[in-house]
Amino acid sequence: MFLPGGPGVLGALCLCAVFNTVDSGMLFPQESSSREVKELNGLWDFRADKSPNRNQGFERAWYKSRLAETGPVIDMPVPASYNDITQDPSLRDFTGWVWYEREVVVPARWVADEGTRVVLRVGSAHYYSIVWVNGVKVTEHEGGHLPFEAEIGSLIRKDPTTPCRITIAVNNTLTLKTLPPGTIQYMSDRTKYPDGFFVQNIYFDFFNYAGIHRPVLLYTTPKAYVDDITVVTDFLDNTGLVKYTVSVQGATTATLKVTLMDKDRHCVASSSDQSGVLKVVDVKLWWPYLMHENPGYLYSLEVRQSQTFLPRSTQDVYTLPVGIRTVNVTSTQFLINNKPFYFHGVNKHEDSDIRGKGLDWPLIVKDFNLMKWLGANSFRTSHYPYAEEILQMCDRHGIVVIDECPGVGIKDIRSFGNASLTHHLAVMDELVRRDKNHPSVVMWSVANEPAAEMPPAEYYFKTLIKHTKGLDPTRPVTYITDSNYARDKGAPYVDVICVNSYFSWYHDPGHLEVIPIQLNTQFENWYGKYHKPIIQSEYGADAVPGLHSDPPMMFTEEYQNVVLQKYHDVFDQKRKQYVIGELIWNFADFMTAQGITRVVGNKKGVFTRQRQPKAAAFILKERYWRLANETGILPPWTKYPCSL
Repeated sequence: MFLPGGPGVLGALCLCAVFNTVDSGMLFPQESSSREVKELNGLWDFRADKSPNRNQGFERAWYKSRLAETGPVIDMPVPASYNDITQDPSLRDFTGWVWYEREVVVPARWVADEGTRVVLRVGSAHYYSIVWVNGVKVTEHEGGHLPFEAEIGSLIRKDPTTPCRITIAVNNTLTLKTLPPGTIQYMSDRTKYPDGFFVQNIYFDFFNYAGIHRPVLLYTTPKAYVDDITVVTDFLDNTGLVKYTVSVQGATTATLKVTLMDKDRHCVASSSDQSGVLKVVDVKLWWPYLMHENPGYLYSLEVRQSQTFLPRSTQDVYTLPVGIRTVNVTSTQFLINNKPFYFHGVNKHEDSDIRGKGLDWPLIVKDFNLMKWLGANSFRTSHYPYAEEILQMCDRHGIVVIDECPGVGIKDIRSFGNASLTHHLAVMDELVRRDKNHPSVVMWSVANEPAAEMPPAEYYFKTLIKHTKGLDPTRPVTYITDSNYARDKGAPYVDVICVNSYFSWYHDPGHLEVIPIQLNTQFENWYGKYHKPIIQSEYGADAVPGLHSDPPMMFTEEYQNVVLQKYHDVFDQKRKQYVIGELIWNFADFMTAQGITRVVGNKKGVFTRQRQPKAAAFILKERYWRLANETGILPPWTKYPCSL
């Protein structure tokens, strides 16, 4: 019918020989003396394929002509989810192919200079995407949260007078083999449902927003260019060590100049080798927010690659921010720069009114201001990779990140098969390749609340975790569990135990008195069996803002407050032993699918969806600043959060 991977897959296999689909390095596009960036954000033409089989766009080859010539189109902002943009309820809950198109004027110098690579990049689109330029397919991508790109220079040079028409088809269908998984269920009883009625079943508690969620852009590099950079950092006494490797494409030999500069652009180390170790005297380490008076210190690694193509020479320049820090795990501690680090942070979602999961700078900056106001030093990218721009903010502000792949809702035994595992491994390849150089990223999370008690789970997660450690041996690996400690088949292979629990909410609802007993038992059981440090990766309760009751009742702000306080009492006992962190669920209220347990979304946020504080935000703020004053080295102006 309209499942991802139907139309066009075989065409893409042949296409790679003609158009270079970029799958090696994935450096974030930036402007430099040798590179230019042209953003394509704004209004695109948009059309949902509402044909019964959702396949009319392929059957009639909508990509071969202007989308407006195929039928009615509407304006659609990019980046944004399409679901909440219109008043059409069928588009809000639409499942299947949607089509985007925009004509772009490519700078003449890009077209005229055959020594210039022109690359089309999509920051992310949910879930499966196929891209055409002037009616010719250039790439396709499976997965809704990571970037993909293709070189299109030779294509746009075929007819320089023709505008560059970019068409992107996006399909949000989820199956048992996608990540996250889902199923399509057809309702055949015509006494209850109309002809062709089906629903998309999902196994996660957030809305399945869809569309082009992150920026689309064109960028250039020279013909010979810096394709990838990998850095691994360490330090010995007061000397920093930056082990680096530079990958160059488009040239068999290259002349390199690698320069590490401090914040004042002073050179602190340099090399002309393609790989090596740079030594930094009197190093300034990258420290988390509230752990040091100068958090988030970043050096700049400038790579200059020179190449001679007679009769001229070219140069490519790329600059990578570098934070020098180490991460280690013991049986009871999480160490950053050999100092114990305690996670007091939040779980988040990329979610807001109207734009859904679309990247939005005002929202990002507001969220960072709120996290710092709370005294939060960390967050988990629940339940998928967040935008690169967010991780760059974390690097600069010293906010620690548990970087999670979209392995949420793996509940069906059929989602543990070889096809699912192969795709999951590929997603981890993409995630690590994209985020490996961010100092803020201190741990990989390969899944959230999988059915880890099922027989296939042990091989699945053993393979997945081993693969991830092979990609990046410098960071610990975990997954988030809500399984029984004695039957969790993946727990022996993780480095840190991350446990979700909702005592007095999903279990023993309304009985606040059980929290201390059950939470203490949880910690004792997990640590007693595995002897690994533990993070309480989720806990909380729904609270409808403005709803009050004394004695506290479920869904009131008072009930949410008491749940937090009772969890905190146990955390204070166990963090002296082996509990290394606590992440509230959730930072802010967020949208979910409609259901009898959700009143316009999940209300477990300590902020509303509009980022206004509930009473619980003030409890969390008082606690986090107290923890920071106990464990960190704070500059004088941060010791009194009321002044922020």
